Amino acid sequence: MAGGARRAGRLVTPLLLCLAVAACGGGGTADDGLGLRGQPIETFSADQIYGRGEFELERRKYDRAATYFGEVERLYPYSEWAKRALIMQAFAHHSDKNYEESRSAAQRYIDFYPTDEDAAYAQYLLALSYYDQIDEVGRDQGLTFQALQSLRTVIERYPDSEYARSAILKFDLAFDHLAAKEMEIGRYYLKRDHFAAAINRFRVVVEDFQTTTHTPEALHRLVEAYLSLGLTDEAQSAGAILGHNFQSTEWYEDSYALLTRQGLEMKVRGDNWLSAVYRQMIQGKWL
Repeated sequence: MAGGARRAGRLVTPLLLCLAVAACGGGGTADDGLGLRGQPIETFSADQIYGRGEFELERRKYDRAATYFGEVERLYPYSEWAKRALIMQAFAHHSDKNYEESRSAAQRYIDFYPTDEDAAYAQYLLALSYYDQIDEVGRDQGLTFQALQSLRTVIERYPDSEYARSAILKFDLAFDHLAAKEMEIGRYYLKRDHFAAAINRFRVVVEDFQTTTHTPEALHRLVEAYLSLGLTDEAQSAGAILGHNFQSTEWYEDSYALLTRQGLEMKVRGDNWLSAVYRQMIQGKWL
């Protein structure tokens, strides 16, 4: 998240962070509670509390930083400091891997300041809060779909922002992740000879995720599954698509060997969904 860190860095004000030592005066140190220098936090100004949040951020105490930024928003809700503190809350929570709170702060920023220059960053943080959890959700792909939706918003709403390119790259990776999950489940069924269930999964990859890296294997697995069911027209049609688009891959070689061993060809046969895909592909409407 280097781009996000740079953005947060630009939001940091040139305060001397005097609160870290004596809350802008005096010789005492700040305590470990929410108050500063033993005094209620309400007695300090917005910039002083914000400065303490920056200090905690520099110390990588992200949860405490988010707390202080939240106090700025609570105590001085209509100030310019509150707006800056809100986006910093989202950043601090994300840095602390508190993704739900990061989403909440980012969404509030988008709702309150939709035309502000930092709205693009808020939307990007919101998308990251979903994207960075993708590997944690197992077979539940709900967060991946939400990441895709949020990343698409960054790309479409802020195409000229510094976050659009990163969002495009992450969108492609998240899209590939969904295809990978379909492949994983399809292989599971195929190994257990649940051919119809496996075919349904591989079909999703071919029809809905055809631009991902998993399409050649999905086509080969369809050849395997259809041959196992004795559906040679479908198997040959899947092979034809492989031969037209992915002839340099190992999956083409494996499918070619499977088909020719049974006296079959990599050629479109019959009137099935794969032959329809092939016709669309030849007409330039696929891949």
